[in-house]
Amino acid sequence: MKKLSLIAALIGFSTIAYCTELESFFNETDIFFKKYVSNSRVDYIAIKKASSEMEILVKSIGMINLEEASTLSKKAFYVNAYNLLVIYGVIKNYPIKSPLDVPGFFDKATYRVAGEELTLNKLETEKLLRTYMDSRFHFVLVCAAKGCPSLANFAYTSDTIEQQLTKRTQLAINDSDWLKINSSKKIVGLSKIFEWYSSDFKSVGKSQIDWINQYRNERIPNSYKIEFYEYDWSLNEK
Repeated sequence: MKKLSLIAALIGFSTIAYCTELESFFNETDIFFKKYVSNSRVDYIAIKKASSEMEILVKSIGMINLEEASTLSKKAFYVNAYNLLVIYGVIKNYPIKSPLDVPGFFDKATYRVAGEELTLNKLETEKLLRTYMDSRFHFVLVCAAKGCPSLANFAYTSDTIEQQLTKRTQLAINDSDWLKINSSKKIVGLSKIFEWYSSDFKSVGKSQIDWINQYRNERIPNSYKIEFYEYDWSLNEK
């Protein structure tokens, strides 16, 4: 009985340790975004001047152990990690005008993420999009470009990630500057995201417009023609 109690205590300690580690990461990430992100724009100059803050967060991303983490915790962690590492990639090469100015920014440069070496593309696709098959992730993962959905100035957490995914999706889908409706011509202008990841927004018997209408305040008629406007890859700089 004593041995079992000791094992239970150790398991409990391990769980508390990883929870505390993740909660600390979420808290520090929240402070970081509130400090350096405003109206979806990032103060890269200020971050570079205070580079130690960024370095600490990046180190945490690499060291965190997710073995005992819940699904919700993993989702929140990977979203925050992606957005932070995109900013870190910019800072390491700043000043730049676009993330595309850096060869291999998304598919060559690797970062340590919860003990694994991942590119940004692998982090996005393997840890989130393909694992959870949830298209809402497209509206919270921000690639340092003005053409992306808006970057939140807060961290995603295990307690709120599901609500945050829906709210950020609704925000983008109802933003007339991002999803462009021309009622007179019966045309809906969509971000290239809907073209690049077209299969994520379609299902049997359902169109991209059907998917969008789940989150629209005002439904778009299915008769509207879809056009994809050019993606703005210029840096989302404050």
